[in-house]
Amino acid sequence: MRLPADTGRGNRPSFSDAARAEDAEPLYERFAAALRALGVRTETGVFGARMAVELVNDGPVTLILQT
Repeated sequence: MRLPADTGRGNRPSFSDAARAEDAEPLYERFAAALRALGVRTETGVFGARMAVELVNDGPVTLILQT
């Protein structure tokens, strides 16, 4: 599965080609269930809700975005 994020312009990816919520939510729920079945501690919130997220980076992290 690939994340449909357009990283061609600017600093933030565009998700305008992402699936509609009606299609995406069941995939999200299946993914979370699959993680739980593997024993991965998984917490979810309200799908599609707006969130205020705070992050503290502790160490080097590299994200590779392929276009």
